Amino acid sequence: MVKRELIIRSNSDVAEFALLKDGRLTELHKEKESSNFAVGDIMLAKVRKPVTGLNAAFVNVGYEKDAFLHYHDLGPQFATAIKFVKMATTGKTKDFSLKNFPLEKDIDKDGSINDVLKANQSILVQIVKEPISTKGPRISTEISIAGRYLVMVPFSDRVSISQKIESKEEKDRLKRLVRSIKPKGFGVIIRTVAEGKKVAELDRDLQNLFKKWTLMCKKLHNAPHPSKVLVELNRGSSILRDMFNDSFTGIHIDEETLYEQIKDYVQEIAPKKESIVKLYNDSIPIFEQFGIERQIKTSFGRIATMKKGAYLVIEHTEALHVIDVNSGNRSNKANTQEDTALQVNLASATEVARQLRLRDMGGIIVVDFIDMANPKHRKQLFDHLTEEMKEDRAKHKILPPSKFGLVQITRQRVRPEMEIKTSEPTPTITGKEVEAPIVLIDKITADLEKLINGPASKNDISLHIHPFIAAYLTCGVPSIRFKWFQKYKRWIKIQPRDAYRYLEYRFKNKEGKTIY
Repeated sequence: MVKRELIIRSNSDVAEFALLKDGRLTELHKEKESSNFAVGDIMLAKVRKPVTGLNAAFVNVGYEKDAFLHYHDLGPQFATAIKFVKMATTGKTKDFSLKNFPLEKDIDKDGSINDVLKANQSILVQIVKEPISTKGPRISTEISIAGRYLVMVPFSDRVSISQKIESKEEKDRLKRLVRSIKPKGFGVIIRTVAEGKKVAELDRDLQNLFKKWTLMCKKLHNAPHPSKVLVELNRGSSILRDMFNDSFTGIHIDEETLYEQIKDYVQEIAPKKESIVKLYNDSIPIFEQFGIERQIKTSFGRIATMKKGAYLVIEHTEALHVIDVNSGNRSNKANTQEDTALQVNLASATEVARQLRLRDMGGIIVVDFIDMANPKHRKQLFDHLTEEMKEDRAKHKILPPSKFGLVQITRQRVRPEMEIKTSEPTPTITGKEVEAPIVLIDKITADLEKLINGPASKNDISLHIHPFIAAYLTCGVPSIRFKWFQKYKRWIKIQPRDAYRYLEYRFKNKEGKTIY
C-alpha cells in the first residue's frame, strides 16, 4: 500500500506544504499570509476597459496589474450572471437559489467583447491563474465552487463527470444520483474522488457548496469594488480536498493554530482519519526530521540526480522548459545498448513526472530521452510516462516520442513556478557560488557505490577532497562516513587536500593511484 504523508512547516507569514509518497518528496507548495490572489478566489470587480484587438477586457481586482479576462472565459451564461449580479448588488433579489431565476439566452461563442462588456461594469469573477512574473491574474466569469466530491456551477443545468473515472456503469450511477439531488439552476461536475461514494456523502457535499454560494451572494449587497466575496481554502486544506484518500497515513504540522484548522477540516471530510493529524513539537526542525530539507537541496538544482548514476539536466528558457536525460556513468547488467537506454529512459520518465509536480513547471516542456531504435520500446516509454503523470492534478497533454527521442508535454500553470536556490556562496572566492554540500555528497556517494560494486571492490579506498567537505563528511554523530561504513561494510579514509578546488575530489587506492 502506498504511504502518503503531508508535512506542514509554518512560521509567521509563510506556510510550506510537502507531500511525501513513500518518503519521497512529490509536491512542495508555499503559501504566504499576504497572498490576496489564490486560484479559486471569487471577487466582485469592475471592468477597466474592453480591448477589441485582444477580444478581452482588463479588470480591476485590486492587484497592481489589471486582471485579464478573455471573451472565451465569460461562459455561455454570461448575460444571466450579469443580470443576477446587478440584482444582488442593488438588493433587488434576496432569493439566491436560482430555481425561479430566468436564464438569459447564451452569448454568441464567436462574439465580440464590446457586445457584452462596458467600462466600469460590475462583474463577479474567479481567479484561474495567480499573478505570474509581470502579468496580472487571469480571471473567468464562469464561476465554480469546488467541494470534496463535486464542483457546483451556477447558471447551468449540465452534469458532467471526471474522465479519470473509467467504468461506464459507475459514471452512469453517479450522474443519475447527482441529477436526483442537485438544485435547479446549478450544474455539477463530478470529481474523480466521488467514485464509489454513496448518495448521502454526495448530498452533504452539495449542501455545503450551496451554503457557500448563499453566504457569498449575501456579501454582494452594497459591496465595494473590488472586494473578495469568497475565499478559497488555505493551501493545506485545498491539497487535502483535492488529494485526500484512505492511503494518507500522516499529516504533521508544527504550528498549533494551523494544526487546529487542518484537524477540523479532516474531521469534516473524513472523521475516521482525524487521528492521523498530529502536532509536531520536537526540537529537530520538522523538514529535517522527515528528510525533506535534503530532498529539496538535491531536487531543485539545474541537475537532478537519480539512482545508478543517471541524471536530468533541466533548463528554463523564455519559451519552454528543456529536460535532457543522461545515463552518466551508469553500469548495469543490460545485454545491449538499447536495453540500457530503455532502463534509463523509464527511470527518467518517473523522475520527470515527479519534477513537473515538484517545481510546478508549466507551458511547453520538451524532454530529450536517449534515442531508442525499437518502436516497441518507444511505446513502452510513452505508456510509462502517461501512467506516472496520472496523479498530476494539473491539466496536461503528452505527445508520443518522435524518431529523435523527443517527448513534448504541455502542462497547465496556474501559479508561479516553484524555484529554490540550491547553490551557496563559495568560501574561498568572493562573488562565486557552488552547489550546496548535500548535492555534492550525493554525487560522491553514488560514485563510491559504483567503486565498491565494481573492479575496485577489494581495494582500500581513500577519498581526497577539499578540507571543508572533508570536515562535513566526518562531523556529527553518526557522521556521513560512519553511515557509509554501516551500509557498505568498508571504512573509507578521508584525506583533506588544501590544493583541491571546493568541488574537486578523487578516489585513490592504498598505492596513491587514482581509481576514480
